[in-house]
Amino acid sequence: MWWKWMIIWCSAGMMFFSCQSETTEETPEPLPEVKPDEPEVKPELPANTSLLWKDFLDNRGQGHETALADFSYAGYAFGEKEVPHVDYPIFNVCDYGAVPGDNLSDRKAFEDAITAAQANGKGIVYVPSGRFDLRPADAPNTSIVISGNNIILRGEGSGEGGSELYMEYPNQPDTEGELWSCPPLFVFRYVFVSGEEADHKLADVVADARRGTHTIEVSSTSGLYIGKRVMLQMKNNNPELVKQEVAPYEVLPEWTDLVTGGVQVTAYHQVQRIQGNLVTFKEPLLYPIESQWRWTLHEHSHKVGSGVEDIAFVGNFKEPFVHHLNATHDSGFKMLTFLRQVNGWVRRCRFTDVSEAVSVQRSANVSVYSCRVTGNQGHSAIRSEASSRIFIGNVEDVAGQYHSMGVSKTAIGTVLWRNKTAAHTCFEAHSYQPRVTLFDACSGGFLNDHAGGDQASAPNHLRELVLWNYMNIGAEGTFNCWSRNNRFLLPVVAGFQGAPITFDNTQLTLNEGQGASVFPESLYEAQLQERLGYMPDWLQELK
Repeated sequence: MWWKWMIIWCSAGMMFFSCQSETTEETPEPLPEVKPDEPEVKPELPANTSLLWKDFLDNRGQGHETALADFSYAGYAFGEKEVPHVDYPIFNVCDYGAVPGDNLSDRKAFEDAITAAQANGKGIVYVPSGRFDLRPADAPNTSIVISGNNIILRGEGSGEGGSELYMEYPNQPDTEGELWSCPPLFVFRYVFVSGEEADHKLADVVADARRGTHTIEVSSTSGLYIGKRVMLQMKNNNPELVKQEVAPYEVLPEWTDLVTGGVQVTAYHQVQRIQGNLVTFKEPLLYPIESQWRWTLHEHSHKVGSGVEDIAFVGNFKEPFVHHLNATHDSGFKMLTFLRQVNGWVRRCRFTDVSEAVSVQRSANVSVYSCRVTGNQGHSAIRSEASSRIFIGNVEDVAGQYHSMGVSKTAIGTVLWRNKTAAHTCFEAHSYQPRVTLFDACSGGFLNDHAGGDQASAPNHLRELVLWNYMNIGAEGTFNCWSRNNRFLLPVVAGFQGAPITFDNTQLTLNEGQGASVFPESLYEAQLQERLGYMPDWLQELK
């Protein structure tokens, strides 16, 4: 397979031939000179150009499988459009009874404003400057729920003098003993009605399909239409498949989530074309389909077009953080969850003194960018969890959360772009089968044992973890990519810089150019520009 041990690059020359035709008296005019087509002149690549990037350009242009996945479809609107500044009707929380800075609960006012916006079909829940108390001691142990389409929670800025949502007291666990299960302050979610089946099955996948292609063959296209959002899924605990999934390593019996629960792949897609029983997606497949493992196509129950912008979320977690000490340390001050959202966003927000900043769950094409995590260290920062093609970019984790920006569960196609993490912590790869993740031009510490996840849910990350031009600003040392709480399946390392880290290269698919940057500086930027033919304005401005 493409990812094993070696990549071979080939080049071929071209030969041109010319022919000479005789002329006769009957054809006195000479034939026009036939010249070969001029070959396309491409700009010369820099000397530090990655061999992986050359392989991507060559093989993508020829329609062949590439060694690197195409990450360019991550983010809002597949990265093709900027997140809009919408001008929906405004529902000011102060018009519903909220009073900033009075030390009284503003929760009901927020809930009433949200209800009104949702009844309107779309709206901006507007938060003026000042502090609003949303979790006093007597508040219910539940989240403030936003369940409509096109609902924007908008403030006056996340800095000093801006809009602050304050969580004075922690929430308690939903399930006793599950320290991570405290409800977040806010959750954007799809709410199922009575009797509704979640993600009901639409069809079986009946033929193999290569990674990087866009088309699958299904048993039926009933219920499908152009633009429909669907979920492509495989869950199978066949021992042969499980063994194949972690090769060349041995399967350990304590990995019960993988051994008993099976190999689980969940990828969200948008239907672009239907021809007979062939369904073509907008995005390429990120995992090869072998129909023998019983792949299926499902509805993706979701909401669309909601966002959070220009707000400070402030918790009250002031204790020195201890991993898994209790529920308050692990999840008491969770701030924001996006659940089953498509084309949503969180931007220009601050998260201070929190257990967890943002978790994007079972969603697709959500962008989280230009945010900061500050104050006291907590449990986690911003993650893509069981989601597809989430973009987390230009985020600064000043607090140095124990698990910084990263992925968990069956997340696939996540891009973490130009993020900065404190030197004393590391990114998250929280087990339960995340795949195909790009850490792109990021900086931070590079530490063992910060990925996250119980031994039963190992490995921490499966195929195609790509560290592209990662800058280690922490301590130097040795990084074992295949040890307990630190299991990364044959990651790709290109342009690793900063404090030196010693890798065992037999544990890597490739270690290219360690000690200096490789070209392109950002893989996501280069792939998006290659696909579109230009650099989108939103990305250029964000950069």
